[in-house]
Amino acid sequence: MNEDRRRFQRVKVNLLGRYMLPDRREFPCQVINMSPGGIALIAPVGGTPGERIIAYVDHLGRLEGHVARLFQNGFAMTIAATARKRDKLAAQLTWLANRHILDSPEDRRHGRVAPKNPAGRLIMPNGVNLACRIIDISQSGAGIATEQRPPIGAVVTLGKVQGRVVRHLEDGFAIEFTRLQHPDFLEDNVCGG
Repeated sequence: MNEDRRRFQRVKVNLLGRYMLPDRREFPCQVINMSPGGIALIAPVGGTPGERIIAYVDHLGRLEGHVARLFQNGFAMTIAATARKRDKLAAQLTWLANRHILDSPEDRRHGRVAPKNPAGRLIMPNGVNLACRIIDISQSGAGIATEQRPPIGAVVTLGKVQGRVVRHLEDGFAIEFTRLQHPDFLEDNVCGG
């Protein structure tokens, strides 16, 4: 396995996703580094070395492979892919790195601004639709003031835009949008409760 783990250069990333174990249980995860041949994930349940894993990773889609090794708070998995799929993954990783999408949400890669209309509508993971106040927004995420705090990794919808909870704030939480938003349509898509 060591030889396989080093065949491709690893890229440090911060991508959210979900993975499924052979018993069909699903868990949220965060990819911390990857190459076209394997990924390392922070994950609540590690599985067993050799076990088949299916992961769905933001920006990259469905990846299949096997648990290569376990480490504290997660595991590494191989990516079973054709040469063509590996080339595509390498291109996606290069594109993402050049677009600075792989930086940590804390790096605030897009300038945040207070919206003109801070009223928003939020659909929680359980389907509940509630009013909220938008603290700030950017092309890649938003800060939301609300008493509700879904777990980190939970999928929520703010206005018309889907995102994942990336951290809790004193008076709410921050989300990272699933897709980068066009600056011209950002407030129309996110704001207006």
